Amino acid sequence: METRQVKGALKAMPIKTDRRDAEGIARLLHLGWFRPVHCKSVSAQEVRAILSARKVIQQNMIALEMSLRGLLRNFSLKVGAISRGRFGHRIRELVEGNAMLETATIPMLRARASLRQELASLEKLVRQMAQDDPVCVRLMTMPGVGAVVALTYRSAVDDPARFTSSKNVGPWVGLTPSRNQSGERDVSGGITKAGDVNLRRALFQAATVMMNRGRGTWLRSWGAQVVKRLGRKRAMVSLARRFSVILNCMWVDGTIFRMEAAPTT
Repeated sequence: METRQVKGALKAMPIKTDRRDAEGIARLLHLGWFRPVHCKSVSAQEVRAILSARKVIQQNMIALEMSLRGLLRNFSLKVGAISRGRFGHRIRELVEGNAMLETATIPMLRARASLRQELASLEKLVRQMAQDDPVCVRLMTMPGVGAVVALTYRSAVDDPARFTSSKNVGPWVGLTPSRNQSGERDVSGGITKAGDVNLRRALFQAATVMMNRGRGTWLRSWGAQVVKRLGRKRAMVSLARRFSVILNCMWVDGTIFRMEAAPTT
């Protein structure tokens, strides 16, 4: 059952207990007023576990880098813009000659090096998994879609046939505007943010890569027109939503992305 819908229905009860929650869920089942949720396959859950582990290691490595920058800033030592490969050398260069700062930073650098090594191993595994999956290979023909985005989309959707139309993927991910209408009041807000937050972020990432570094395709031209009409933020939402639709169509039809012209349908 869709947890957001069930939570909204059970909020109407003034007293909340486990017994009343069970009674409320039973009434929802009896009335048929619930939305079924797709249970992901074991393979999809395994892929999501690998992606989650990669993300946790990446976040911890970045947190260590930010902590090192903040620690040295108190002593007016600025790391500045530098590549990840030279980050450790730059830190050692700044703390050289100060025994206390060396004692504080060297263990953190060792921990960062270990995390970086583990992250590289997981990155290699993720790329190999994407290359071995024919669906991911097909999805990666779209500019902006790499191994991480393809695997995230594949594991989140799991079964594209569960959508009666590919246009339903956008609202399912939470990339459609929210709306609150009553009488003369009609307010359109931000996106609903329903569904898988990791998939939504991956689609935004793919849309950003296409707009900033992508090749000239009909989809990038369409995104540029939306930027002029609605602004960059709304255009990125629209482009991410269209990404979700196109990727599902490619998955269902077994086709690759066409660079030259937009689909006729």
